[in-house]
Amino acid sequence: MTEGSIIKVSGPLVVAGGMREANLFDVVRIGEAGLIGEIIEMHGDKASIQVYEETAGLGFGDRVVSTGEPLSVELGPGLLTNIFDGIQRPLEAIFGKYGSNITRGISEPALNREKLWHFVPCVKRGDAVVSGDIVGIVEETELVLHKIMVPAGVSGTIEEIAEGDFTVEQTVCRIASESGPRALSLMSKWPVRRARAYAKKLAPEEPMITGQRVIDSMFPIAKGGTACVPGPFGSGKTVVQHQLAKWSNVDLVVYIGCGERGNEMTDVLREFPELRDPHTGHSIMKRTVLIANTSDMPVAAREASIYTGITIAEYFRDMGYSVAVIADSSSRWAEALREMSGRLEEMPGEEGYPAYLTSRLAQFYERAGRVICLGTDKREGTLSAIGAVSPQGGDLSEPVTQATLRIVKVFWGLEAGLAYRRHFPAIHWLNSYSLYKDRLEPWFREHVGRGFSEAVAEAMRLLQEESELDEIVKLVGADALSPRERLTLEAARSVREDFLQQNAFDPYDSYTPLDKQYRLLCLILSYYAKSLAAVEKGADVQALADMKVRERIGRAKSASDDTYRSDFEAIEKELDDEIETILQA
Repeated sequence: MTEGSIIKVSGPLVVAGGMREANLFDVVRIGEAGLIGEIIEMHGDKASIQVYEETAGLGFGDRVVSTGEPLSVELGPGLLTNIFDGIQRPLEAIFGKYGSNITRGISEPALNREKLWHFVPCVKRGDAVVSGDIVGIVEETELVLHKIMVPAGVSGTIEEIAEGDFTVEQTVCRIASESGPRALSLMSKWPVRRARAYAKKLAPEEPMITGQRVIDSMFPIAKGGTACVPGPFGSGKTVVQHQLAKWSNVDLVVYIGCGERGNEMTDVLREFPELRDPHTGHSIMKRTVLIANTSDMPVAAREASIYTGITIAEYFRDMGYSVAVIADSSSRWAEALREMSGRLEEMPGEEGYPAYLTSRLAQFYERAGRVICLGTDKREGTLSAIGAVSPQGGDLSEPVTQATLRIVKVFWGLEAGLAYRRHFPAIHWLNSYSLYKDRLEPWFREHVGRGFSEAVAEAMRLLQEESELDEIVKLVGADALSPRERLTLEAARSVREDFLQQNAFDPYDSYTPLDKQYRLLCLILSYYAKSLAAVEKGADVQALADMKVRERIGRAKSASDDTYRSDFEAIEKELDDEIETILQA
């Protein structure tokens, strides 16, 4: 244990002397209160430390003690349903013990040391095990079986294992390894800055279904993929991420509120326990870990919250689960990096951000992926990383957005103009893209329908053509358009308003199954195709635009999940009847 003393305090940065024996990224305790910090730079015996708590009151000569260990997270039963701060302190436990004001220097274990968990072995005495093998399970919640794994770098023979109730610190299994006997408990630790090992990385092949039509149909993300959601203030970034956390078909969600406003995190904390998982009916918190780091907390803790969240997600991925990490937002983390870089007097990059900004962002997103986990059973796990970006004034050319776009494969570009028109999700169809579409097409053909990709391509063509025709309309008016072009505008408007627009408060519109998405899009395109054929037979375009059935098409997205097939068939029949009536007039 190395002990030194403060020689400089500059906001969240503390410089300590006499720290020659300390290591980079060691956790340190500072001052009488024992504030938590992490060494981020070493020059001789001087250590530059970013402090994860308020540094007011620290002064020259105050004691600094290195723990000799890197910043690590506790991994074990009790993570799910819990709410942690950026350095994995359990906020509910702290509230119950210390009240609503978290004083500096509080050190509370992340996992409850007294709670008993029922451990059921999966192996028996004498069995050979290797790194990653599952030795037993704990039912953490009704939705998730917590799998206790052999730590990385350990292999041998099971000497002793027992079923029963244990705390996270008690030994549940002993392994005779080459380096000697090894005792395993329900809990393990892992350094947050080090990615967890896996056997093999695979290319993503299955979409992460979110129930959001503009995402699933137009710009899908693969399980194990990466995506970013940039947009100006008020464009709905947080709502999009909430929807992804609520509805995505993943086994677990790790939601990181990185430097977000307190009221937004409060919404998450209030809503999530009340929400029901659409696949199981249980509370969504049964499969969720929340990392709450708000804008009024010390800026250095933003970086810790990002690494804490991704490490917890990797741990559950290694069990063979599909995990989604949702970070809101990486811009706040980048701002913290800029502040720390400035205080370290480093050479600034563009707009004052550090030159290593892209590298740091890449380290986060590159930990996503679809992998074969360690262990003899060759189980498969996926980790999808989705980050919000908050460019000032919605300027997507700023450094954080551009650095993120060079890394991720999906871009959901939010636009303030759509949000002001109350079009949500405000993801603009002409600015966004997904580089997974071609890879995921075989899956959609097999599981949704052979015509799904063609229907989406036709809808995108209509939207693109509408954009071009809008320029003509603005110049010379709609009367200058041909009947076919006027019909294209009507069909494109239907795609925008009746398909892409979704109401998060409507129980049947908030989440749309893939089959319903396909049938709804086919219904809208059917209106376009049949109306086009009617125009060629001499039908009046305005009469086709004013058909009563169009209102039913507009309301079709709110059809019950149990009845939408029959409802859509009835609408299709009504469409045929009305067109026939117009042709006979």
